[in-house]
Amino acid sequence: MKHTMKNSISRRALLAAATIAAALPTSFALAQNEPVEIHVMANEAFSNVIQSSEVVEFNKHYPNIKVTVDGVPYVELLAKMMLDATSPTPVYDVLIVDDPWTPQLAEVGALQDLKSAEMAGFTAADFDWADFNAAPLAASEWKGVQYGVPLRSNMLMMFYNRTLYQKAGVPEPTPALTWAEYLEQAPKLVQDTNGDGKVDAWAIDTYFVREPLTPTIWQTIMNSNGGKLIDADGKPAFNNEIGVAALETHKKLLDFAPPGALAHGFTESLQAFRQGTVAAMFQWGSVYRSSAVDPKTTTLTPEQVGIQVLPAGSVGPGAHRGIWSGAVSAKSEKKEAAWTFLQWLSSKQGETWRTNNLGTFPARKSTLAAKPESEWLAPVFTSLQLAYDVAAKGEMWRIRNPRSDAAQQILADEVGRAMAGRATAAEALQTAAEKIEKVLN
Repeated sequence: MKHTMKNSISRRALLAAATIAAALPTSFALAQNEPVEIHVMANEAFSNVIQSSEVVEFNKHYPNIKVTVDGVPYVELLAKMMLDATSPTPVYDVLIVDDPWTPQLAEVGALQDLKSAEMAGFTAADFDWADFNAAPLAASEWKGVQYGVPLRSNMLMMFYNRTLYQKAGVPEPTPALTWAEYLEQAPKLVQDTNGDGKVDAWAIDTYFVREPLTPTIWQTIMNSNGGKLIDADGKPAFNNEIGVAALETHKKLLDFAPPGALAHGFTESLQAFRQGTVAAMFQWGSVYRSSAVDPKTTTLTPEQVGIQVLPAGSVGPGAHRGIWSGAVSAKSEKKEAAWTFLQWLSSKQGETWRTNNLGTFPARKSTLAAKPESEWLAPVFTSLQLAYDVAAKGEMWRIRNPRSDAAQQILADEVGRAMAGRATAAEALQTAAEKIEKVLN
């Protein structure tokens, strides 16, 4: 009797295991049966979240894949990725790559083609590449090859404080708000909110300091007016009337920013907005949760915080792409397990879980079209989908070139000179164009 029951249980267990294995690609089935360890290199700003939350959830589905995530400071990350990927004995199986880095890493043979015949057998039938929005997916594409999948999708967005807008008697921003209209409203948004005769709230805070992300504000203004960074021949195309006017607009924002804003970047603008001292902030959309929802990091609430695309120019609203993509190292000996991990994170199921539980921004059309579990995500989804569409149409992203990092440093230097008044906008862009043309060639 016991023997018969034992055999019956064994048969049921084997049948269930076979059914699951049949529904999974080869790599998933192998991952379930053979213990394997993979190593991930990521930005230390979010590496702990991946390890403590995303890996934990992933292991509920794939317990035999041990994932170790190492965080590296952003300023060191690309160099360490290049060093590891070109080493005869690389440590990392997965690289979490910033938006402009794919061309450089791909050119040295560091990244695996995820749509190759080798990887096709490891890809789930329902993974659905076509479900990704074009803008985030293109961040990890180079010369027609798909080297990654979007994991932490981000767009430069306009945050606004409804309370300060109402006190100033200024209408809330919409996608139709133009840069000219915004500059007309800005003086009203510099205000004394407590009646003591001193200004205690300002119109704007964003990137003004000399650093690589500051030029994204200028570029967004330029793109919204039809300007381009690079032309069809791969040469600088920003040194013209549109580019100069955009940089002058970026500098004009300083007139309505808090004292000392010339030294402000990511951290300073976030602090000012979260403390309720600026009416608007041009910043990466992924900070919405920590700026409007989490009481441990902000004084504001979701009811107070609106999110929109940046103001519009002559061709439409402004946006700028900033995507962190997951890539498999071309030299990894554990490509099946590495791709299994990345597939789950970026799958419909994994992306939905990460969005609803961690607040990460989705890249899939189906996720954005669905009703989120948290009410605060609904307006974010609407604005994010519009930003993706706008960015794809206007090619609103940083230079795509193996030398893009060096080019961005040049833009940081020259935009910084213009912001500080050490050069006119025209002089700064002329110098930048000359230097970047040499770098790209």
